[in-house]
Amino acid sequence: MAIFKRKAAVPALAEQPPSGRTPVSLALQGGGAHGAFQWGVLDRLLEDDRLEVRAVSGVSAGAMNGAALISGLAKADPRAALDKLWREVNQSGGRNVFGDSNLWSAAQPPDWIKDTPFWRAGETLALSMSPYEFNPLNHNPLKRVLNAAVDFQAVRDSCVRFFVAATAVRQARARVFDSSEISADVLLASACLPHLYQAVEIDGEPYWDGGYLTNPALWPLTGEDTPDDVLLLTLNPLMREETPKTAADIMDRLNEIVFNAPLLAELRALAVAEGLIDKGQLDGQGAFRPVRLHAIEADGWLSDLSLRSKFNTEWGFLNDLKARGRAAAEDWLNSCLISVGRQSSVDLQARFGQPT
Repeated sequence: MAIFKRKAAVPALAEQPPSGRTPVSLALQGGGAHGAFQWGVLDRLLEDDRLEVRAVSGVSAGAMNGAALISGLAKADPRAALDKLWREVNQSGGRNVFGDSNLWSAAQPPDWIKDTPFWRAGETLALSMSPYEFNPLNHNPLKRVLNAAVDFQAVRDSCVRFFVAATAVRQARARVFDSSEISADVLLASACLPHLYQAVEIDGEPYWDGGYLTNPALWPLTGEDTPDDVLLLTLNPLMREETPKTAADIMDRLNEIVFNAPLLAELRALAVAEGLIDKGQLDGQGAFRPVRLHAIEADGWLSDLSLRSKFNTEWGFLNDLKARGRAAAEDWLNSCLISVGRQSSVDLQARFGQPT
């Protein structure tokens, strides 16, 4: 079920740009191995070739996808670059790439054991250990993945604007790195879960996962030098039909709520600004320039998956996520692509607008 109410598509009246492709910005949410869903979405959009990506904002796995995409665009083969990224993820230590904290993963006990109070107590005990204690050498297999899959110089030189968010630990604020600053360390910082990995230090400041404060950052995509259309690709479902009651389900839902909260705050701000512009109370210039928002959501496509599966990098599972992403993109292309360049295909006011 889509959490964003879709607007009715408008007739195809506007002229296509000379290239035949409509310029868009991408906003890529983080979510560990579930980022392979975005891989599938991007693969299908690139195959369709009716959109031209001119800016990307990403966090964690979304930032990794963005870096591979831009690196691949520089070599005229972005689909191959994304494929290489996820093959490297699969081949680099299995579940440890995204920082599985479960000390007994290798045993792979049945799910019914994992859901028992005793097992959960053991996991809680494991989480009480700091990464400075259980990983004193700060080994992070994700660094090898990124260096193998991404040409960082090509990313920095690209005309596609790139924004990657991380959380500055000491200052308790989001820092958004732009294209000229992108490196493997910046992506590692954006994906650094503090109970699993030591903070990544950049310019003397330690950083944690950007998803704590912005997931992903939308405001860099509202400037006058980025496209008017923003396509948001989420990885954390916003809506759940049932109240979680087991310890595992409660933790999963808390994780979704925490990592969706910054995105919801930005969407509400966009909706408020949109409403004020419509009423003539804002001029719609500068930082308050309206954008046309579109979304390919995780809701419905990833709602059956648990938090634990975000650490699963088994090749069959990643390809299942890719297939789900391609199907979600196909649905969006058939129902919403016609709105790109003309109007938002999601109705922010329906969810976030002020009551009249």
